[in-house]
Amino acid sequence: MKFTAEQIAGILEGEVVGNPQAEVSKLSKIEEGVEGSLTFLANPKYANYIYDTKATITIVNNTFEPENALTTTLIKVEDAYKAFSKLLEFYNQIKNNKVGIEQPSFIATTAHYGENLYLGAFGYIGENVTIGNNVKIFPNSFIGDNVVIGDNVMIFAGAKIYSETVIGSHCTIHSGAIIGADGFGFAPNENGEYSKVPQIGNVIIEDHVDIGAATTIDRATLGSTIIRRGVKLDNQIQIAHNVEIGKNTVIASQTGIAGSTKIGENCMIGGQVGIVGHITIGNGVKVQAQSGIGRSLKDGEVVQGSPALPYSDFNKSYVHFKNLPKIVTELTELKKKNK
Repeated sequence: MKFTAEQIAGILEGEVVGNPQAEVSKLSKIEEGVEGSLTFLANPKYANYIYDTKATITIVNNTFEPENALTTTLIKVEDAYKAFSKLLEFYNQIKNNKVGIEQPSFIATTAHYGENLYLGAFGYIGENVTIGNNVKIFPNSFIGDNVVIGDNVMIFAGAKIYSETVIGSHCTIHSGAIIGADGFGFAPNENGEYSKVPQIGNVIIEDHVDIGAATTIDRATLGSTIIRRGVKLDNQIQIAHNVEIGKNTVIASQTGIAGSTKIGENCMIGGQVGIVGHITIGNGVKVQAQSGIGRSLKDGEVVQGSPALPYSDFNKSYVHFKNLPKIVTELTELKKKNK
């Protein structure tokens, strides 16, 4: 699909400088621009590339004034980065705007769905499922019994949504994600064996949540595992049973959160973080990558570190570790006195 500079400027409320009928059909980085592509310049460090780029159209800030001749048509906007992001979103909407039910696929007779459903080949929709409008379910996906899905939800190929899960509107669930599998619940018996504790709760995902590829969110033992509005989860994250994540919290890849932990709003959690169960993390907390969180955190704390020592040794060492800055200061003062 081709777009002219004039059409793109209309979408972005920008001004064309150059040929308004210049056409593009793909996107590119400015240093890798080719004829027929659209790019953008937001970072001044890349400004030199605009004079050599072969991209047909370049989005720039209103303040940009070329120092040399250009071959690319400009679209001037207030914020080039935000404008390009808006265009990417528009591009994705067009690319993924599929409608219809491909075969072979299965929809239970008790399931209900709204307008403009797309169900890819080998998709499965179970009994008593309710699906809103403009939902896209790509091939090889599974929607279990009694699932509720809101409007404008995108579920990519191979995702598995177990029974009783509730998904809000404007959510994106990427390939290989598994929502609602059993929590890790086992109880030891007198023989030293483990008996499974039935997991009869569900998962609730509120509006505007993004869930990355191969991320798993376990159903609650009782009640619900809850992902609040606006949460963004990276790929390959494990969220255990009865966890609750507050709105607008973002979590990077390979983080694991153990059962019944409550995470507040607007938190930022780095990659490969391990969080123990049954603790509370406050609002606005920042956890650096590869940290191990073994205690509750108050609002606004910023934490880092996870030395993998034997448990008793760690507890003994931590007493000294937290006093290390004070000890170093005292040693420095002693050295000065002894000189």
